[in-house]
Amino acid sequence: MTAMITHGPTLAMAPRATSGLCRNSLAASLAVMLHVGVLAALTVEWSTGKPPVQAPRVMHTQLVMLPAPAPAPEPVAVAPTPEPVAVPAPVKPTVDPQIQAQKLEKAALARKRVEQKKVEQQQERLAGEQQNRELEQQRQARERLAAERARPAPAAAAPAFDSRQYQPLSKQAPDYPERALDKNIEGDCSVEYTVNTQGRVENPKVLEGCHPLFMRPSLAAANTFRYQPRMVDGKPVPVPAVRNTFHYRIK
Repeated sequence: MTAMITHGPTLAMAPRATSGLCRNSLAASLAVMLHVGVLAALTVEWSTGKPPVQAPRVMHTQLVMLPAPAPAPEPVAVAPTPEPVAVPAPVKPTVDPQIQAQKLEKAALARKRVEQKKVEQQQERLAGEQQNRELEQQRQARERLAAERARPAPAAAAPAFDSRQYQPLSKQAPDYPERALDKNIEGDCSVEYTVNTQGRVENPKVLEGCHPLFMRPSLAAANTFRYQPRMVDGKPVPVPAVRNTFHYRIK
């Protein structure tokens, strides 16, 4: 009882008032801190939470050309199959054997005439060519004679020589042409040529007035002549313008 009386009622109430103030200050601090945290959270969310910007959409168009549709094939007309036609068997004509033989004989005669005409034309052509060659040889012989006459005469002239007396040592008679015999043709044919240093005939040619049928055998016979070479000053020399006449007679 003494203690309570000593301290009095004022001393008893002091500690109780101090604990109430501490509790109030702590509650106020917690409330302030809570408001600050909420405010900070709202500020961060407002600054970072911007709405995303969407990219604009673009529409692309493309022109596509489709090929023209192929025309439908025209229907092909099928030709009808022709019906087989019966071909009559060929009838062999009857030919008279006598008429057939006459036709064959006429054809053979016609062929023979054509061949004979070809031979005659060939002989005439050869005779014309031979005559041209002879004319050329005559011209060359005349030119050689003119050149020899133009040369000065030697100091000792050789004795005159008559070519008509220059006879061959051997000669062969010409064959009588069959066509001339069939047509009973007779005549003479003169041939002129040069005898070389070996006594052989060179460049034979037919003179004018010879029948064409006698030209070829006369030239062939003249080429067979052999002469004694003419000697001048101990040396053989050629003898030009030697002539020989062939006589064709039917006996």
